Amino acid sequence: MSNIQIPQSMLPEDGRFGSGPTKIREAQMQALNDAFPSVIGTSHRQSPVKLIVASLREGLPQFFSLPDGYEIALGNGGASAFWEIACANLISRKAACGVYGSFTKKFAKSIETAPFLEKPAIFECEPGDYRLPEFTEYADSYCWAHNETSTGVAAPVQRVEGSERQNALTIIDATSGAGALPIDISQTDAYYFSPQKAFGAEGGLWVSVLSPAAIERAYHIEESASLPGAARWIPPFLSLTSALENSRKNQTLNTPALATLILMDNQVKYLNEQGGLQWATERCKRSASILYRWAEQSEYASPFVTNPEARSNAVVTVDLDESVSDNAVLAALRDNGIVDVNSYRKLGRNQLRIGVFPSVEPSDVRALTECIDYVVEHL
Repeated sequence: MSNIQIPQSMLPEDGRFGSGPTKIREAQMQALNDAFPSVIGTSHRQSPVKLIVASLREGLPQFFSLPDGYEIALGNGGASAFWEIACANLISRKAACGVYGSFTKKFAKSIETAPFLEKPAIFECEPGDYRLPEFTEYADSYCWAHNETSTGVAAPVQRVEGSERQNALTIIDATSGAGALPIDISQTDAYYFSPQKAFGAEGGLWVSVLSPAAIERAYHIEESASLPGAARWIPPFLSLTSALENSRKNQTLNTPALATLILMDNQVKYLNEQGGLQWATERCKRSASILYRWAEQSEYASPFVTNPEARSNAVVTVDLDESVSDNAVLAALRDNGIVDVNSYRKLGRNQLRIGVFPSVEPSDVRALTECIDYVVEHL
């Protein structure tokens, strides 16, 4: 116990500021309650659950303003599983990767260790900024993250110049960027994410927005992999074509967590009712701006990402002065009901990391800054 008692009047109404899993709204929990017993505990192959998947596959195209021919696919395993799906189904031979944090590095590592792919071209920088892949001869896929969750860095999403001449795919890890950052989906071929960030659900599911080119590539690779003597193996669980065909039937290949589907469907409806992607991104930007202004004016805190153009409006990282222990601040905040503002463990910095996804109230973000100031003053 920290023995620091923050005055009740200063506390945010909701103290959840995690970078994933994130805050779940009360209305989403009510949707779960309403789904018992008609959905929860029933078969995912029957109409009550399939109607929820259908609702998701209608709501997400509206939210992202999908171009003609783009499709929504869902599958089991979370976005980490999609790294392996991309290796098995989307990258034909060689990828070029932008690496600027833990999760971009993990995807690049998956590509590097795939025995049927060439070593990827790696374009890397130190955590705290981004590095996009550059035009690479013989590359058929360009891969990076819209938002690097580990560092609070947001990167632009646009096709690499010259990649169209290669018929190369643009594959974007959008796990903590989707729904919180602006995006022109036409600049991507696979924009994939998990629902436990901006979409306020639980983990265990991946969602991908697929272009016609990505769909064609997946079918071509799977057909080639089935030929006698083919070097590539696509495990059934990682088959993108199977996931897509099941999605078209409004189901997933394997049994999903029904609660995740219900929570996400409710959130997508809520976001569309509020004004869609534009509303969501403007709200996240407002919350992030509160934190960046506070950190810039603070005597003991500063934004970790020094380049304003690279600062995320989904996940905000703030360095603390050496005289202020992040562990002490975190303990005091948690004792007062403010949780999950700890830094990414592998980054190893004296730092706070704050999720400002659409469900988070900007007024609560302002209250958080005042609570941090109070704690530091009383340490």
